[in-house]
Amino acid sequence: MSEPRTRIRRLPEKAAHDRASLDAVLDAARVAHLAFVQEGSPVNVPVACARDGDRLLLHGSTGSRLLRTLGSGVEVCAAVTLLDGMVLARSAFESSMHYRSAMVFGTCAVVPDDGKVAALRAMSEAWMPGRWDTLRPPTAKELAATAVLALPLVEWSVKISAGDPEDPPEDLDAPVWAGVLPIVAAYGDPVPAPDLRGDPEVPAYLRGWRP
Repeated sequence: MSEPRTRIRRLPEKAAHDRASLDAVLDAARVAHLAFVQEGSPVNVPVACARDGDRLLLHGSTGSRLLRTLGSGVEVCAAVTLLDGMVLARSAFESSMHYRSAMVFGTCAVVPDDGKVAALRAMSEAWMPGRWDTLRPPTAKELAATAVLALPLVEWSVKISAGDPEDPPEDLDAPVWAGVLPIVAAYGDPVPAPDLRGDPEVPAYLRGWRP
């Protein structure tokens, strides 16, 4: 019997096995990299993503050859990585990074037309809660040009790296600064479109919004 592909072999103590950890990583992500084989060659594509319950939603153009391949049932691995800090040890060898990462294995299913609007709404609300209901509804032409894929969250792994530098005792007296430099993702002030008309106020869902 082969080893499960979700088993973390390198630094297995960093593995997280609870579903809440997976959800937290996917909910914080905006882009997943999808790896698969197309016509005998490896491909890795960045795709906007959002978790909707027990599935990872992905979307793109129906004219995309790569997206059509993903929807054809090929085996895929979706990877998400969130970088949280630089771990600065007293040697380059012991230096590392803080990160949260997830990998989801499986095959994507094309979301049918009667579920597409709900899926697009779920994605929009995951990225910017409260915005969907303020937008004009998508047109039939726009929906026809948009493909939504769903990757079930059945086979997955999560790896989380945190903590202080782990220098060996013989390095502790070295005159080198050691510690952690946090990396924080932040949103700036909203910048209005140059053709914005009527001078509308910045909407409530956007004022002071934080992910």
